[in-house]
Amino acid sequence: MDDGNGKTKREVRQPYLYEAILSFVFLIFVMALGIAKFEAEPHIPMLIGTIFAAIISFKIGYKWEDIEKGMFDGIYQALQAIIILAIIGVLIGVWLLAGVVPTMIYYGLNILNPTIFLVATTIICSITSLATGTSWGTAGTIGIALMGIAKGLGIPAPIAAGAIISGAYFGDKLSPLSDTTNLAPAMAGTDVFTHIKFMLPTTLMSYIAALIIYLIIGFRFRGSNADMSSIDMIQQGLAASFNISPFLLIPPITVIVTIALKIPAIPGITIGIILGAIEAFIFQGVSFGQVLDASYAGYISKTGVEAIDSLLTAGGLEGMMYSISLTILAMMFGGIMEKTGQLEVIVNTLLRRVKSVTGLITATILTSLASNVTMPEQYISVVVPGRMYANAYREKGLHPKSLSNALESGGTLTSSLIPWNTCGVFMTTILGVSTFQYGRWAFFNYFTPILVILLSGTSLVAAYMTKEEKEKAEAGELI
Repeated sequence: MDDGNGKTKREVRQPYLYEAILSFVFLIFVMALGIAKFEAEPHIPMLIGTIFAAIISFKIGYKWEDIEKGMFDGIYQALQAIIILAIIGVLIGVWLLAGVVPTMIYYGLNILNPTIFLVATTIICSITSLATGTSWGTAGTIGIALMGIAKGLGIPAPIAAGAIISGAYFGDKLSPLSDTTNLAPAMAGTDVFTHIKFMLPTTLMSYIAALIIYLIIGFRFRGSNADMSSIDMIQQGLAASFNISPFLLIPPITVIVTIALKIPAIPGITIGIILGAIEAFIFQGVSFGQVLDASYAGYISKTGVEAIDSLLTAGGLEGMMYSISLTILAMMFGGIMEKTGQLEVIVNTLLRRVKSVTGLITATILTSLASNVTMPEQYISVVVPGRMYANAYREKGLHPKSLSNALESGGTLTSSLIPWNTCGVFMTTILGVSTFQYGRWAFFNYFTPILVILLSGTSLVAAYMTKEEKEKAEAGELI
């Protein structure tokens, strides 16, 4: 086409389905190759996939300015999530320094009882994961100690591992400190507190069902005795390194209250940071400089107990840069795919036979599961399907929290059930049990996505936007 100045103007066209699929196939290939074969972090494979998507966009007819704007628009949509991730890093560092997280773990370990070991194990791992926001950290520390106790009680390792993983992922799924719990609402278009509140009913249903089954199984091992020395050692190490007090539970309780009062995430988390810093001065006698250091570089635990030091050396703004940088790169890819219509042509093809809300939510969960299988990294199973289906949910009038709930259920929870996924590999390595062995005992991890699909026709899973919320969503605002 001639632009009137003697120059040929490139014509932008609708991408062909094979071109859009090629962008995704290449991303899947490079992610699988990088993570599974070379054990690389997902960041650079994601960047390579983004470059390839840009090349396809050139082929379609887009100029660099358009592609660049697509990347910027994608990143802009995730800015609130990036800010929240940053201040959560600060929160974790401060709460560790103040003894808030150690106090939660200390009291959690008090409920361990050999006669209800599996139930107690699930609850303990839930508390630890809620307090730290990490399923990996929970399994790699408290989980290892509990595996040792299970052996002494004569409880099969696969069953114990299933209970540990169920508890660890329950806490991870509901913790505002978790990176995936922040990524899911960011991809969907809502905030972390709205996301957590909406997930709560179905999550608790699955959790309670899992606890009941663990209780029934546990009756077989009633009356057994085991060496509790490893748990005692952790508690003694915590008590020796921190002033443990019920008053240190005030910051997390306050954050929970802010969620209930619908206070926005950023000020709500900031209140938690301020209270944590005040209690760090009062209970641990630290200086303002130590608070600043922990806020930026995280807390470094030096108790001398390996299990404690491994779990509690975390947090800080610097520690969140892994998740923040991956979010930026993933949103660059998603932004290009969205701007150039590649995402639209794929989703339209997938949804051509999906007429109902139940079908859409089921498709989201299955896509997240497929992502865990083909791009073996749980972050990607939240990010990519999130960008794929955001518009489809909006067009059906569904609140973004319906999408974020489906992403967590299908993405975060199934990651540890895939043997070659990074989460499955980690859990197998740490707990010494293969995914095929512990998978069927990790009840919570597969109960939840099944329950979400079964209840997808109800308001517990499919929430609709009000007129005002629709206007905000169309304006690109989080709701």
